[in-house]
Amino acid sequence: MLSAAKTAAIVLCAAALLTVTACGQSADPSAVPATPSTSESTSPSPSASPTATIKPSNSLDAITVKNRKFGDTPKITVKDPWAVDQTRVKVMTEGTGPVVNPSYVFVNYLGVNGRTGKKFDGNFGATATMFDLASVVPGFKKALEGKKVGTRVLVAMPGADGYDSQGGSEQAGIQVGDTLIFVVDIVDTVLAGPTGKSITPPSGLPAVAEVNGKPTITIPKTDPPATMIAQPLTTGTGRKVTAKDVIAAHYLAVSWKTGKVIEDKMDGVDGGLLSSTIPGWQKGLVGKKVGQRVLLVLPPKDNYPDGSTNPPVEAGDTLVYVVDILYASAQ
Repeated sequence: MLSAAKTAAIVLCAAALLTVTACGQSADPSAVPATPSTSESTSPSPSASPTATIKPSNSLDAITVKNRKFGDTPKITVKDPWAVDQTRVKVMTEGTGPVVNPSYVFVNYLGVNGRTGKKFDGNFGATATMFDLASVVPGFKKALEGKKVGTRVLVAMPGADGYDSQGGSEQAGIQVGDTLIFVVDIVDTVLAGPTGKSITPPSGLPAVAEVNGKPTITIPKTDPPATMIAQPLTTGTGRKVTAKDVIAAHYLAVSWKTGKVIEDKMDGVDGGLLSSTIPGWQKGLVGKKVGQRVLLVLPPKDNYPDGSTNPPVEAGDTLVYVVDILYASAQ
């Protein structure tokens, strides 16, 4: 998909500030999956007390957050030393965007140690960080899983749901047992599939059907068109794609000549700079919306004019793509 010469790897991964294994010097939530929660909710956690002298709280009432609006750089204050009895989550702003894809969550966050009251990590004012909820500590996973883009959450987690399994983080000043407090803005996500209402395409185009949750393409018994076609099949719900965007997509490609599938990327997310893709993608996807499923019919000059071995394309063949635009961001 990405280049007439070769397929590029997805470039959505930002610095993994929130994963211990990827950033040994950075404090980040990484470990075992846990159950998501909504509004203010609780999840049992063992051995929550960081020290015998701190009585764990059963609420978030002691935490004050200034600059509470989504997108504003928050300031967290708490009368230290403070601890929480179990992971507790409060939704400060309810988002209206799509539910997060657990594998691709883009966030801004600020982390404060409850024992010291000091900030230990954060990225407000910088590019949102992307991470996989499977790689984060349980408390962070509980806070974000099932939430919508545009949501701001306040979460406090005991050491058992934080860094105890990592032995704390010496560089970040986190000791075993420390309660961690985060304000997190869910900035974006990669969609799981197409969104919006279905659009009925004009007659005469390749037919697209859904079989077992995946699209199929049937080529009509006619000559291929001489010019490119970029026909939306759903309305989508997101921003419009620009020529300078990084995109992520599912897609299926079929040869007009043989009717056979030459590429099937419907199960895994693929992506990169739109400007690095074949000409038909560059022209056909600009102006389309995130969430749209798009039917692309690409004459030879718009796909691989000289043919290709990977994917296997014969020179002179017209290609038909179904593309689900799952994400786009200006770079």
